[in-house]
Amino acid sequence: MSRARSIRALQRENARCRRCLEAGYPIVPPPVFAGRAGQRAYLFGLAPGRVEAERGLPWQGRAGRTLRGWLRLDEDEFFAQFYCASLTRCFPGPSPSGRGDRRATRAEELLCAPWRDRELELLRPRLVVTVGQAAATRVLGVSRLTEAVGKSYLVDEAIVVPLPHPSGASGWLNDSTNRARLGKALTHVRRELGRLELA
Repeated sequence: MSRARSIRALQRENARCRRCLEAGYPIVPPPVFAGRAGQRAYLFGLAPGRVEAERGLPWQGRAGRTLRGWLRLDEDEFFAQFYCASLTRCFPGPSPSGRGDRRATRAEELLCAPWRDRELELLRPRLVVTVGQAAATRVLGVSRLTEAVGKSYLVDEAIVVPLPHPSGASGWLNDSTNRARLGKALTHVRRELGRLELA
């Protein structure tokens, strides 16, 4: 695990990371993340997609536009508010089936985990927003989104609010009850962002 003493130093190390590539995984580096020291809101997703890998910035595709719409933030406001990171930092490549992106393996997630752990130690965020099932499971240990979305949790000193993934590939939001859960979750996120602005 990195012992970097600042977010900038950690980011320089992370930008050079080739752990998964050297372990033989068909990723497309370099790592993708965005943020700065002092940010108190941390957004944690699954992995960058092809568009994010090409642009070197998280949440650049359709899912990112949907997420910002949910949060009622334009792109500048979004990146001003959130330090953006993910379970795995590099684009995992296309799915072998030819549809969508490959899901990174548990081994790849473990190779990436020290970056998240050190970020959280250095940032000490007051708000953590997880996006999608995998991120919610990693942070909260929940097994189903329906159990978690619409609630907020206290983990260490941070409020954690899980959101579903904004991908059009997910059918989770086709259920009206789940849409209501999302509405509650977004109310929690906006409330906590408001508190951070007043702090």
